Amino acid sequence: MIDRKIKSDFPTLDQKINGKQLVYLDNAATTQKPYTVIEAVDKYYKNTNSNIHRGVHTLSQKATEKYENTRLKIANFINSDSEKEIIFVRGATEAINLVANCYVRPLLNSNDEIIISQMEHHANIVPWQMVCEEKKAKLKILPMNQNGELLVDELENMINKNTKFISMNHVSNSLGTINPIKKIVQLAHKNKIKIMVDGAQAVQHIPVNMKEIGADFYCFSGHKLYAPTGIGVLYGKKELLDEMPPYQGGGDMIKSVTFEKTVYNEVPQKFEAGTPNISGVIALGTAIDYIINIGIENIAKHEDELLKYATKEISKIKGIKIIGNAQNKASVLSFTIEGIHPHDVGTIMDSEGVAIRAGKHCTDPVMDFYCIPATARASFAIYNTKNDVDKFVNSVKKTIEVFG
Repeated sequence: MIDRKIKSDFPTLDQKINGKQLVYLDNAATTQKPYTVIEAVDKYYKNTNSNIHRGVHTLSQKATEKYENTRLKIANFINSDSEKEIIFVRGATEAINLVANCYVRPLLNSNDEIIISQMEHHANIVPWQMVCEEKKAKLKILPMNQNGELLVDELENMINKNTKFISMNHVSNSLGTINPIKKIVQLAHKNKIKIMVDGAQAVQHIPVNMKEIGADFYCFSGHKLYAPTGIGVLYGKKELLDEMPPYQGGGDMIKSVTFEKTVYNEVPQKFEAGTPNISGVIALGTAIDYIINIGIENIAKHEDELLKYATKEISKIKGIKIIGNAQNKASVLSFTIEGIHPHDVGTIMDSEGVAIRAGKHCTDPVMDFYCIPATARASFAIYNTKNDVDKFVNSVKKTIEVFG
């Protein structure tokens, strides 16, 4: 297990909620931030606050260097070919919208098809619905089984001459399923189809390697990776990014502008119009440093041990049903309690100082598949401990007691 002292790196965890020491288990929604990340934001505004790329003065040069250093850190972190393949966006949602509008939309004609899966977050459903509606294309859904595992063998039967794009999540936010994304990418490429992977729930839990996965596009959000909100990453193969039109127009995404013609900048700047979230990018680099220092393999092992322990303990409680029993899971435990609405579960557990998520988790189709209104979801991170799991299990028992 990871050293319990790691918890002391996260100031938000050092507080009491309703008179009880906080146990934070809502990490799939957003993770807490270590002191080093918070200080990185503070230091930027105190010492190097300046706009980037366009200034020749010292502050601008320092800010630009830190900003671009993060781009290089990310390229190394996910093992991409070049830092030029790293685009800074507001989060995974914006990354998916960027690809939908700038790459896929120009490809689509009437009756063309896009394939996504039944377990996608709304962010990987709605943008594809929007472009399909506009282009009169079709959205096809790869189904899953009762364990919450994709029926990957059915994908090849779904692909045909009209299939123009595939987009799948790497890890399900509501079920914890780790999808066989490398196999899915290989199947797409075998049929000469480009594919995007939503990695918002993956990069903080498991090693992610672009050269091994082979995806054409991959995205994730900083705030789930111990970094601030409002910053995220789109990875794209450079040859694809080069041929795509810009997502937005404005400063920094241009080489020259006249009233007659604008010449666009090269990637990645072509997709980063206007003043970006400079402090967020710099702090994202600090968060990656923090993760690398611990080791993503160590994090994966630690979280897997917590998940297995929590699953074993909660399974002993009568009336509990775990939603999502995939053989290969990340640290997400979604469940229902017979006769108690998940929102009531979340409320009672909060009174015990335990923070979980209760709801549909932006995966309405998943809830429809299981014929349930919502789930209670505990999700674990590097700072969680077996003691946290014990408190979580006790608060579940307390909830059942309250409702008789």
